[in-house]
Amino acid sequence: MDSGGWSRRRFVGALAGGAAAAALPACDNSPAPATTPAPQPETGTGPSGEARRPSGPRPLYIGTYTSAEGGGKGIGLATYDAATGRITATGTVTGVGDPSYLAIHPDRRTLYAVDERGDGAVTAVRLADRKVLGSRGTGGAAPCHLSVHPGGRWLLSANYGSGSVAVHPIDASGALGERTDLVRHTAPPPGPGQDGPHAHQFVTSPDGGHVLAVDLGTDTVYTYRLDDKAGTLTEVAQAHTRPGAGPRHLTFHPDGRYAYLANEVDNTVAVCSYDPASGRVEVVEAQSTGTGSGTSYPAQILVTADGRHAYLANRGHNSLTRYAVEADGARLRLLGTVPVGGDFPRQIAFSPEGTLLFAANQKSSTVTVFHVNGADGELRRAGGAFPSPVAVCALPL
Repeated sequence: MDSGGWSRRRFVGALAGGAAAAALPACDNSPAPATTPAPQPETGTGPSGEARRPSGPRPLYIGTYTSAEGGGKGIGLATYDAATGRITATGTVTGVGDPSYLAIHPDRRTLYAVDERGDGAVTAVRLADRKVLGSRGTGGAAPCHLSVHPGGRWLLSANYGSGSVAVHPIDASGALGERTDLVRHTAPPPGPGQDGPHAHQFVTSPDGGHVLAVDLGTDTVYTYRLDDKAGTLTEVAQAHTRPGAGPRHLTFHPDGRYAYLANEVDNTVAVCSYDPASGRVEVVEAQSTGTGSGTSYPAQILVTADGRHAYLANRGHNSLTRYAVEADGARLRLLGTVPVGGDFPRQIAFSPEGTLLFAANQKSSTVTVFHVNGADGELRRAGGAFPSPVAVCALPL
């Protein structure tokens, strides 16, 4: 594996001073999480803030590094109040190593996690009884992202350390089969300061016709067609950022014609156009994150389901940038930033109704929650931070 690139990704957010929150209680003595309505797609878009808020506790799953100092013991289990945003710990799913990113099957019965290690793997967990259904190798190093294809038959994963993307079949029980394809990004060559390809995200386009891989190392977004019968990939297009941008995370506007690309290395966000017929992405001029000239490591960008606002997590600046989405998705207008209330926000996610935004803060080992105003996009803190060991992913359902 390419240990240099993997180390940069993983330990750019290493804990300062070795401080970490206490581990969540073991899952053996806690109830299983309640079932919920189907969550929104993996891209993180949620309905507008005008949606009716449900009552009762809702499940929250938290990814962590189990091998890091002060890290967790597996996948953290919690519930949250959809009205107040208050989080309550309920347990841990053990037996999953370094589950740094999580995704849910469309039927809500199975949770998937990457095992972000040198010998990378993906793991399935049945939620009804929290049974680990097994793991499958991704064929690469340090998988850092995964998503479920909308049909529920294929799991897509990105290997950061080796710069490759993988496909695994999902059977009727939710368990994973052996890998059906693995593609390494060999062209174009790595960008300035990069030692090789570093696949950071692998998602399906809103129209379902293509799957797209974002590679930080090659400054490229790759578009593939997925054979829904064989589970194999065929590359159909490439889109290139400016050299050295380091693209990390792509999120689509609800109408599917535009997307927004968070560039980790040069601290920018770019609006992209997308053609559903060809799968081609065009990267337009990058713009400011509102965090100044310092290194900010933009991590993830979300768009509300009504398409009116977007939010970006800035790790170095420890903030959330708010944008107004204009011109039917073709333009972002910077509105300002708010403190995230934690250190190094690695990942953000909406609740299914879009009324809450969760931020997983790696260095402070916390999850912070914000109320989302559907009218103007304003964010308001929802109480104190929730302690969770080396929190790098929060998945509210």
